[in-house]
Amino acid sequence: MTGWEELIKACEKCQKCVLAKTRTNVVIGRGNINAPVMFVGEGPGEQEDKQGLPFVGAAGKLLDLLLDAMMFKKEDYYICNIVKCRPPGNRVPTDEEAESCLPYLRQQVRLTRPKIIVCLGSTAARFIIDRSARITNIHGQWFERKGFSIMPTFHPAALLRDESKKALMWEDVKKVKQRLNAI
Repeated sequence: MTGWEELIKACEKCQKCVLAKTRTNVVIGRGNINAPVMFVGEGPGEQEDKQGLPFVGAAGKLLDLLLDAMMFKKEDYYICNIVKCRPPGNRVPTDEEAESCLPYLRQQVRLTRPKIIVCLGSTAARFIIDRSARITNIHGQWFERKGFSIMPTFHPAALLRDESKKALMWEDVKKVKQRLNAI
C-alpha cells in the first residue's frame, strides 16, 4: 500500500478476520489526513458501522465537544481506530482482530505523519504503547516512540459511564493542545 486510495481499497476488501463477516461498512477515519494530531480509538460502534465514519455516535459527539471546547481546529486532527470493522455487540476486539488491522493503522500513521498520537482508551494504549498498559495508570503521561509524542487518555465512552473521568480527560487533552500549540 502506497497511498490513501490503496489503503481504502485494501480495507474495503479485507477478510483477514471474522469482523469482516458482520460489518456493514469499513470505518477507516475522518478528519484532516495531514493533521498534526491523530486520535486512535478502539473500533467502530453501531453508528460508526452504519455511517462508515469513526466517532459519530454518543462517544464521538462527546469527543467533538471536547475538541471544540479546547479550540482544536478541524485541520488539527484525524480520527481513526485500531480495528476498522465493528466487533459484534461493541465488544473489545480480540488480539487477533487487532493484529489483523494494525498494518492498516501503521499505514494511516505513515500517510498522515502526525506529530502527536492520542490513544483513546486501553485498547489503543495496549496496541500502540505497551500490551500491559492500563489506562488508569498511564493516562496523561507522554511517551516518545519512533519520533511520535504519544498521549494515552480515556475513551470518551468511558466518560459516558463514569463522569468522574471527565476532569482527568480534560487535563490530558489540555496537555495535547499545549504540545500542539508548541509545534
